[in-house]
Amino acid sequence: MSRTALRICPLCEATCGLTLTIEGTRVTGARGDRDDVFSQGFICPKGAAFGAVDGDPDRLRTPLVRKDGELREATWEEAFDAVAAGIRPVVERHGPHAVGVVLGNPNVHTMAGALYPPVLLAGLGTRSVFTASTVDQMPKHVSSGLLFGDANAIPVPDLDHTDHLLLIGANPLESNGSLCTAPDFPGKLKALKARGGTLTVIDPRRTRTAKLADRHLAIRPGADALLLAAMTYTLFEEGLVDPGELTPHLQGLDELRDAVGDFTPEAVAGACDVDAATIRTLARELAAAPTAAVYARIGSCTVPHGTLASWLVDVLNILTGNLDRPGGALFPQAATDRTPRPAGPSHGFALGRWHSRVSRHPEAKGELPISALAEEIDTATEEGEPVRAVVTVAANPVLSVPDGDRLDKALDGLDFMVSVDPYLNETSRHAHVVLPPPPPSQSPHHDFAFNTLAVRNQVRYTRPAVPLEPGRMAETEILARLVLAATGMHGADPSAVDDLVIGQTLGKAVKEPHSPVHGRDARELAGLLTGVSGPERRLDMMLRLGPYGDGFGVRPDGLSLEKLLAHPHGLDLGPLASRLPQPLKTRSGKVELLPQPIADDLPRLRQALTERPEGLVLVGRRHLRSNNSWMHNVPALTGGTNRCTLHIHPEDADRLGVGDGQAVRVKGAGGEVVAPVEVTDTVRPGVVSLPHGWGHDRPGTRLGHAATDPGVNVNQLLDGSLLDPLSGNAVLNGVPVKLATASAP
Repeated sequence: MSRTALRICPLCEATCGLTLTIEGTRVTGARGDRDDVFSQGFICPKGAAFGAVDGDPDRLRTPLVRKDGELREATWEEAFDAVAAGIRPVVERHGPHAVGVVLGNPNVHTMAGALYPPVLLAGLGTRSVFTASTVDQMPKHVSSGLLFGDANAIPVPDLDHTDHLLLIGANPLESNGSLCTAPDFPGKLKALKARGGTLTVIDPRRTRTAKLADRHLAIRPGADALLLAAMTYTLFEEGLVDPGELTPHLQGLDELRDAVGDFTPEAVAGACDVDAATIRTLARELAAAPTAAVYARIGSCTVPHGTLASWLVDVLNILTGNLDRPGGALFPQAATDRTPRPAGPSHGFALGRWHSRVSRHPEAKGELPISALAEEIDTATEEGEPVRAVVTVAANPVLSVPDGDRLDKALDGLDFMVSVDPYLNETSRHAHVVLPPPPPSQSPHHDFAFNTLAVRNQVRYTRPAVPLEPGRMAETEILARLVLAATGMHGADPSAVDDLVIGQTLGKAVKEPHSPVHGRDARELAGLLTGVSGPERRLDMMLRLGPYGDGFGVRPDGLSLEKLLAHPHGLDLGPLASRLPQPLKTRSGKVELLPQPIADDLPRLRQALTERPEGLVLVGRRHLRSNNSWMHNVPALTGGTNRCTLHIHPEDADRLGVGDGQAVRVKGAGGEVVAPVEVTDTVRPGVVSLPHGWGHDRPGTRLGHAATDPGVNVNQLLDGSLLDPLSGNAVLNGVPVKLATASAP
C-alpha cells in the first residue's frame, strides 16, 4: 500500500516543497506540494525525478575501506577506526594545516552539511580549506564583505514586486536561480512582464531567460564589470544618482564618482561590444524605473573581474535608491539567523589573513582557492608542510576545478584521504575510506543557507520521509563521528558534538546583552530544547534564539521546533523588508562604497579597456535537468537536449569548416578535449560553449549510467592560473581556446 510524505527538494537552490509517493521504503513518485507556503506546488524536472535520484542503484550502501590497494566493503566501526588511524598521525607529525578539507556544493543542500563541517574545521584548526565557492560565487561574498562588513549579507532582488529587472550572466529559467532562492523563477519573470515591468538580460548566449527578455544584449564574455562601471559613470555624469533614504548610511560617494571617471560609455563600448548609446539607455532606464533591481550570477563571477562586477551590481542598486527597499534588492531574514544585534560599527571584513603555501594566494572568507588544491598537495616549498591528508565532503573537484588531471595525480600521492560521498566518483575513487550518506528520503531537511537568500521570508522543516534502512547511518551521525575521529575524540558518543555546540552557543547567548536569554542559565535552557535527535535540538535552539524565535518563552508567539512541526507545509514570515542599518558590520557602521581593496583593483579593470582576445573564447552553460557533476547518473535527467556538445555560432562554424555532430578538438592552456559540435545562433560569434560537470570516463568509478555518455571535462581546458585576485575565484568564462578537427594534430 502506498502512502505520501512531504519533503523539501534538495536538488537545486529553489527549495521547492514536494509530496512524495512511497511504497514500502521506495519513493515511486514526486509532485509539487500545493500547500507549501513558499513554492505553492511548483516543481521542475529534477524534483519530479526525486525518486530516481533517491533510488539510484549505484549509490553506495556500506562504507568502503582500502585494503591491499583496493576499496572493499567494511563495517562502520572499521571505517571510523581507519579514519582516526589515517588523519591523527598526519596532524601530530605535520601539523593541522597538512590536512586539507574540501567541501562541495551539495553541503548547502543538507542539514548535516550545514551543521557539522564548521565543527570539523574548528576542531582540526586547519587553514587548508577549499570549497566549491571559489569556482562559483566567492566574488559576491567578497564584495558583500567589503561593502557591508559581512560576507554573507547578500541582497536579493525582490522579484515579486520590482518594476525593472536587469539580469547579468544569469539564466534562472535553467538554473532555477542562484544566490536568489525563488521557486518558480520563470513564473516570477513572466509575472513581472505581465504587470508591465521590464526584463533586460545581458549574456553572451541567447539563453531561455534571454528569449523571455524585453532586451537581450550579447556582451563580450568577461566584460561585465566594464559595462557596469560605465553605467555607474553615466548615473553620476547625468545627475541621476539618487540614493534616497540610503544616503545617511553611505560612505565614500564622492570617492566613488572619481574612481569610475575613466569608464565612460564611449571608452568601454569597444571592449564590451555594447554601443555607448545603449549603455546610457540602460543606466537611464534603471534610474527612471519606479523600482528596480540589478542581479548577476555565475557568468559575472567566474571572470577575471568577478569581484568588481559583483561590487558594481550593488553600487548600481545603491545609487538608484533600490538597495534595501521593496521592489529593489533587499536583505532576507532567515528564521535561524543569529539574534539581530543593535546597529553600529563592528569588526568589518578582512582579506588575506593568511596565504596559500605555494602561490601565496590570499584567503577569502576563511578559504583558499580550490584551484590551488593540487599544487598544495604536490609541490614542496620551504614554507610549511604540503597537504598530506584530505577530507572531502560531497565534493568532486577532479571534475569541478581547473586541471583535474593534475589533481587526479596529486590525490594518488596523499598519505590519507576520506570521502563522505554517496558515489564512487572521479574524486572519491582515490579515498582510503568512503563514508556513504543515505539517500535524501531518509534524511531530515531544513535550508539553513538558502533561507538567507530567499525572495520571501519563510521557514520549513521536513523529517525523514523513509526510515533509515538497516546498515545505513544518518548523514548527521556520519559527520559527527568524522569530527570525533579527526579531532582525537574517536570512540566518543556522536551526541557529544551536538552537546558541545549547544553548550557553546547558549553559553555565549546568555552573556550577550541583546540576546533574549541574556542573564539566564545556559544549562537550564539546554534542558528546554526539544527534538528527537541532536540536530533537531540544534535547530530548535537556533529557531528560538533567532529573529522570529520565542526566546525560550520570552515571546510566546515566537518560533520553536515544536511550532514548526505543527505546520508541515511551513510558516510564511512575510515579504522582504527594509533592514538597514542593522545588517551592516563594517568598521564605520555604514555601507563603504569604495573599500580599499576595490580601489586597488580598479587599475586592472582600466587595463581591460584596451584588451581584446583574438580568436574564440569559451563560456560554460548548464541545463535545467542538471546540477554540476552530480546528476548525470540518473537516466531521467540525461539525454535529449542535456548533452555535452560544443555550441558554436554558424559564422564561426562556416569559417572553421565544421558542422553539426562533427568531433572537434578544443585546446586551452590546461589541456584539450574532443567534443561533438552543435551549430547554433544562441551563442554570439566568437564564443563557444561547453557545459560544466561532465567527463565521467575515468576508471575505478561506479557511475554506470554516466559512463555510457561521459561527455568531456570542460575544466581540463584550464590550467588553474587564471583567478580573480580579490576572491581567488577561478576564471571559467571568457578564456581563449583554439579549435581543430579531431583528426588534426
